[in-house]
Amino acid sequence: MTDRAERIHTGIWREDADPADPFVAERCLCRGYDVYGEILPRAGWSEYLFLLLRGERPAAAQARLLERLAIGLANPGPRDPSVRAAMNAGVARTPAAAMLSAALAVGAGQFGGGHEVYRAMCGMLASEGRLDAWAAAPDGDTGEDGRADIWLSMEHPAGFDPHAARCGLPVQQLLACLVDTAGDAHGWLAWLQRNREEMERRVGAVLAVPGVAAAALLELGFDPAAGEMLYLLLRLPGAAAHALEQAGGTYRRYPFFHGQVHRAGQSGQQEE
Repeated sequence: MTDRAERIHTGIWREDADPADPFVAERCLCRGYDVYGEILPRAGWSEYLFLLLRGERPAAAQARLLERLAIGLANPGPRDPSVRAAMNAGVARTPAAAMLSAALAVGAGQFGGGHEVYRAMCGMLASEGRLDAWAAAPDGDTGEDGRADIWLSMEHPAGFDPHAARCGLPVQQLLACLVDTAGDAHGWLAWLQRNREEMERRVGAVLAVPGVAAAALLELGFDPAAGEMLYLLLRLPGAAAHALEQAGGTYRRYPFFHGQVHRAGQSGQQEE
Protein backbone atom coordinates (compact mmCIF):
# COMPACT_ATOMS: atom_id res chain seq x y z
CA MET A 1 0.00 0.00 0.00
CA THR A 2 1.34 3.43 -0.95
CA ASP A 3 2.29 5.72 1.91
CA ARG A 4 -0.17 8.63 2.10
CA ALA A 5 2.69 11.11 2.62
CA GLU A 6 3.95 10.38 -0.90
CA ARG A 7 0.79 11.88 -2.41
CA ILE A 8 1.82 15.39 -1.34
CA HIS A 9 4.68 16.53 -3.54
CA THR A 10 6.47 19.49 -1.95
CA GLY A 11 10.00 19.98 -0.80
CA ILE A 12 8.94 22.86 1.43
CA TRP A 13 6.63 21.33 4.01
CA ARG A 14 6.00 18.03 5.74
CA GLU A 15 3.47 17.16 8.39
CA ASP A 16 3.51 14.06 10.56
CA ALA A 17 -0.01 13.09 11.51
CA ASP A 18 -1.13 12.77 15.11
CA PRO A 19 -1.55 9.06 15.89
CA ALA A 20 -4.95 9.80 17.43
CA ASP A 21 -6.24 11.97 14.59
CA PRO A 22 -4.92 11.79 10.99
CA PHE A 23 -6.43 15.22 10.24
CA VAL A 24 -4.26 16.93 12.86
CA ALA A 25 -0.49 17.42 12.55
CA GLU A 26 1.70 16.21 15.38
CA ARG A 27 4.82 17.82 13.88
CA CYS A 28 5.36 20.34 11.07
CA LEU A 29 8.66 20.48 9.21
CA CYS A 30 9.77 23.34 6.95
CA ARG A 31 12.72 22.41 4.75
CA GLY A 32 13.53 19.71 7.30
CA TYR A 33 13.37 21.95 10.39
CA ASP A 34 10.74 21.45 13.10
CA VAL A 35 8.69 24.66 12.87
CA TYR A 36 7.20 24.68 16.37
CA GLY A 37 9.98 22.77 18.13
CA GLU A 38 13.08 24.39 16.57
CA ILE A 39 12.30 27.44 14.42
CA LEU A 40 9.69 29.16 16.59
CA PRO A 41 11.75 29.40 19.80
CA ARG A 42 15.08 30.13 18.12
CA ALA A 43 14.75 31.88 14.75
CA GLY A 44 13.75 35.39 13.71
CA TRP A 45 11.15 36.35 11.11
CA SER A 46 13.73 37.21 8.45
CA GLU A 47 15.48 33.86 8.96
CA TYR A 48 12.24 31.94 8.57
CA LEU A 49 11.28 33.95 5.49
CA PHE A 50 14.68 33.21 3.95
CA LEU A 51 14.29 29.52 4.74
CA LEU A 52 10.86 29.36 3.13
CA LEU A 53 11.85 31.05 -0.13
CA ARG A 54 15.51 30.09 -0.52
CA GLY A 55 15.22 26.59 0.88
CA GLU A 56 18.14 26.89 3.24
CA ARG A 57 19.02 28.44 6.57
CA PRO A 58 20.55 31.91 6.14
CA ALA A 59 23.94 32.91 7.42
CA ALA A 60 23.83 35.57 10.13
CA ALA A 61 24.88 38.29 7.65
CA GLN A 62 22.14 37.27 5.22
CA ALA A 63 19.50 37.40 7.96
CA ARG A 64 20.64 40.88 8.98
CA LEU A 65 20.57 42.11 5.38
CA LEU A 66 17.07 40.74 4.78
CA GLU A 67 15.87 42.35 8.02
CA ARG A 68 17.26 45.76 7.01
CA LEU A 69 15.70 45.43 3.57
CA ALA A 70 12.35 44.49 5.13
CA ILE A 71 12.41 47.63 7.29
CA GLY A 72 13.35 49.79 4.32
CA LEU A 73 10.46 48.45 2.23
CA ALA A 74 7.82 48.03 4.95
CA ASN A 75 6.08 51.36 4.36
CA PRO A 76 6.44 53.05 0.96
CA GLY A 77 4.32 55.91 2.37
CA PRO A 78 1.08 57.54 1.20
CA ARG A 79 2.72 59.01 -1.90
CA ASP A 80 3.14 55.49 -3.26
CA PRO A 81 0.27 54.39 -5.54
CA SER A 82 -0.04 50.96 -3.89
CA VAL A 83 -0.42 52.47 -0.43
CA ARG A 84 -2.88 55.03 -1.74
CA ALA A 85 -4.93 52.24 -3.29
CA ALA A 86 -5.15 50.55 0.10
CA MET A 87 -6.11 53.88 1.67
CA ASN A 88 -8.89 54.32 -0.89
CA ALA A 89 -10.19 50.87 -0.03
CA GLY A 90 -9.88 51.65 3.67
CA VAL A 91 -11.84 54.89 3.62
CA ALA A 92 -14.54 53.08 1.62
CA ARG A 93 -14.83 50.53 4.48
CA THR A 94 -14.06 47.54 2.27
CA PRO A 95 -13.05 44.21 3.88
CA ALA A 96 -9.47 43.77 4.99
CA ALA A 97 -8.67 41.42 2.11
CA ALA A 98 -9.86 44.03 -0.38
CA MET A 99 -7.54 46.65 1.14
CA LEU A 100 -4.50 44.42 0.76
CA SER A 101 -5.64 43.20 -2.66
CA ALA A 102 -5.83 46.82 -3.83
CA ALA A 103 -2.27 47.43 -2.66
CA LEU A 104 -1.02 44.30 -4.38
CA ALA A 105 -2.85 45.02 -7.64
CA VAL A 106 -1.55 48.57 -7.95
CA GLY A 107 1.90 47.69 -6.57
CA ALA A 108 2.48 44.78 -8.93
CA GLY A 109 3.39 46.73 -12.03
CA GLN A 110 6.43 48.19 -13.72
CA PHE A 111 6.58 51.67 -12.21
CA GLY A 112 7.71 51.24 -8.63
CA GLY A 113 6.03 47.84 -8.44
CA GLY A 114 7.00 44.22 -8.11
CA HIS A 115 7.52 43.52 -11.79
CA GLU A 116 9.91 46.44 -12.09
CA VAL A 117 12.06 44.73 -9.46
CA TYR A 118 11.86 41.53 -11.50
CA ARG A 119 13.02 43.35 -14.63
CA ALA A 120 15.78 45.15 -12.76
CA MET A 121 17.08 41.85 -11.38
CA CYS A 122 16.97 40.30 -14.85
CA GLY A 123 18.95 43.21 -16.27
CA MET A 124 21.60 43.04 -13.57
CA LEU A 125 22.01 39.30 -13.94
CA ALA A 126 22.26 39.53 -17.72
CA SER A 127 24.96 42.20 -17.45
CA GLU A 128 27.04 40.06 -15.08
CA GLY A 129 28.17 43.25 -13.38
CA ARG A 130 29.48 44.91 -16.56
CA LEU A 131 28.21 48.47 -16.83
CA ASP A 132 28.32 48.55 -20.63
CA ALA A 133 26.30 45.34 -20.84
CA TRP A 134 23.71 46.70 -18.38
CA ALA A 135 23.45 49.98 -20.32
CA ALA A 136 22.59 48.02 -23.48
CA ALA A 137 19.33 46.83 -21.88
CA PRO A 138 18.61 48.96 -18.78
CA ASP A 139 14.94 47.96 -18.87
CA GLY A 140 15.82 44.36 -18.03
CA ASP A 141 14.66 43.06 -21.41
CA THR A 142 17.42 40.82 -22.69
CA GLY A 143 15.38 39.56 -25.64
CA GLU A 144 16.07 35.95 -24.67
CA ASP A 145 12.57 35.00 -23.55
CA GLY A 146 10.16 34.69 -26.44
CA ARG A 147 7.15 33.68 -24.36
CA ALA A 148 3.96 35.71 -24.52
CA ASP A 149 3.70 38.04 -21.53
CA ILE A 150 0.97 40.16 -19.98
CA TRP A 151 3.46 42.98 -19.42
CA LEU A 152 4.07 45.69 -21.98
CA SER A 153 7.55 46.92 -22.76
CA MET A 154 8.95 49.15 -20.05
CA GLU A 155 9.02 52.86 -20.70
CA HIS A 156 11.97 53.61 -18.41
CA PRO A 157 15.11 51.85 -17.14
CA ALA A 158 14.15 49.25 -14.55
CA GLY A 159 14.93 50.36 -11.01
CA PHE A 160 15.20 54.05 -11.93
CA ASP A 161 12.78 56.98 -11.76
CA PRO A 162 12.63 59.03 -14.97
CA HIS A 163 10.62 61.85 -13.40
CA ALA A 164 12.62 62.71 -10.26
CA ALA A 165 15.05 65.61 -10.44
CA ARG A 166 17.66 63.81 -8.33
CA CYS A 167 18.17 60.62 -6.37
CA GLY A 168 16.24 61.00 -3.12
CA LEU A 169 18.03 61.01 0.23
CA PRO A 170 16.02 58.02 1.57
CA VAL A 171 17.08 55.98 -1.49
CA GLN A 172 20.73 56.86 -0.89
CA GLN A 173 20.41 56.11 2.83
CA LEU A 174 18.77 52.75 2.14
CA LEU A 175 21.51 51.80 -0.30
CA ALA A 176 24.28 52.92 2.05
CA CYS A 177 22.81 50.99 4.98
CA LEU A 178 22.42 47.82 2.93
CA VAL A 179 25.97 48.10 1.57
CA ASP A 180 27.32 48.43 5.11
CA THR A 181 25.19 45.52 6.30
CA ALA A 182 26.23 43.25 3.42
CA GLY A 183 29.90 44.10 3.86
CA ASP A 184 30.84 42.70 0.45
CA ALA A 185 32.88 45.07 -1.69
CA HIS A 186 32.30 42.82 -4.71
CA GLY A 187 28.57 42.27 -4.21
CA TRP A 188 25.63 43.67 -6.16
CA LEU A 189 24.89 46.41 -3.64
CA ALA A 190 28.45 47.72 -3.67
CA TRP A 191 28.40 47.54 -7.49
CA LEU A 192 25.24 49.62 -7.58
CA GLN A 193 26.56 52.20 -5.13
CA ARG A 194 29.87 52.46 -6.97
CA ASN A 195 28.25 52.94 -10.38
CA ARG A 196 25.04 54.78 -9.44
CA GLU A 197 25.93 58.23 -10.74
CA GLU A 198 27.32 56.90 -14.01
CA MET A 199 24.25 54.70 -14.51
CA GLU A 200 21.98 57.68 -13.88
CA ARG A 201 23.94 59.76 -16.38
CA ARG A 202 23.71 57.11 -19.08
CA VAL A 203 19.96 56.56 -18.87
CA GLY A 204 18.83 60.04 -17.86
CA ALA A 205 16.99 58.81 -14.77
CA VAL A 206 17.79 58.52 -11.07
CA LEU A 207 18.02 55.43 -8.90
CA ALA A 208 14.81 54.50 -7.09
CA VAL A 209 13.88 52.03 -4.35
CA PRO A 210 13.10 49.15 -6.78
CA GLY A 211 16.67 49.33 -8.08
CA VAL A 212 18.11 49.14 -4.57
CA ALA A 213 15.75 46.28 -3.70
CA ALA A 214 16.77 44.40 -6.84
CA ALA A 215 20.46 44.59 -5.94
CA ALA A 216 19.78 43.52 -2.35
CA LEU A 217 17.66 40.56 -3.41
CA LEU A 218 20.36 39.42 -5.82
CA GLU A 219 22.92 39.78 -3.04
CA LEU A 220 20.76 37.48 -0.92
CA GLY A 221 20.72 34.90 -3.69
CA PHE A 222 17.07 35.17 -4.73
CA ASP A 223 16.15 34.67 -8.37
CA PRO A 224 13.97 37.33 -10.09
CA ALA A 225 10.72 35.41 -9.58
CA ALA A 226 11.28 35.01 -5.84
CA GLY A 227 12.55 38.59 -5.62
CA GLU A 228 9.37 39.93 -7.20
CA MET A 229 7.23 37.92 -4.78
CA LEU A 230 9.23 39.01 -1.75
CA TYR A 231 9.12 42.68 -2.75
CA LEU A 232 5.33 42.53 -2.97
CA LEU A 233 5.11 40.87 0.44
CA LEU A 234 7.50 43.18 2.27
CA ARG A 235 5.62 46.34 1.24
CA LEU A 236 2.25 45.22 2.65
CA PRO A 237 2.71 46.33 6.31
CA GLY A 238 2.65 50.02 5.42
CA ALA A 239 -0.34 49.59 3.12
CA ALA A 240 -2.17 47.81 5.94
CA ALA A 241 -1.35 50.50 8.49
CA HIS A 242 -2.47 53.38 6.26
CA ALA A 243 -5.61 51.52 5.19
CA LEU A 244 -6.59 50.90 8.82
CA GLU A 245 -6.00 54.55 9.65
CA GLN A 246 -8.37 55.62 6.87
CA ALA A 247 -10.93 52.96 7.80
CA GLY A 248 -11.17 54.54 11.24
CA GLY A 249 -11.94 57.97 9.81
CA THR A 250 -14.10 59.52 7.13
CA TYR A 251 -13.67 60.47 3.50
CA ARG A 252 -14.08 64.13 4.55
CA ARG A 253 -10.70 63.88 6.28
CA TYR A 254 -8.98 61.92 3.54
CA PRO A 255 -5.43 63.37 3.24
CA PHE A 256 -5.47 63.72 -0.54
CA PHE A 257 -7.48 66.38 -2.37
CA HIS A 258 -9.13 67.57 0.86
CA GLY A 259 -11.18 70.67 0.22
CA GLN A 260 -10.96 70.24 -3.53
CA VAL A 261 -14.02 68.01 -4.02
CA HIS A 262 -17.16 69.89 -5.11
CA ARG A 263 -20.77 68.86 -5.26
CA ALA A 264 -22.06 68.15 -8.76
CA GLY A 265 -23.43 71.32 -10.32
CA GLN A 266 -21.97 73.52 -7.58
CA SER A 267 -18.43 74.14 -8.75
CA GLY A 268 -17.92 77.06 -6.39
CA GLN A 269 -19.06 75.27 -3.24
CA GLN A 270 -16.72 72.93 -1.46
CA GLU A 271 -18.03 69.82 0.26
CA GLU A 272 -17.04 69.81 3.92
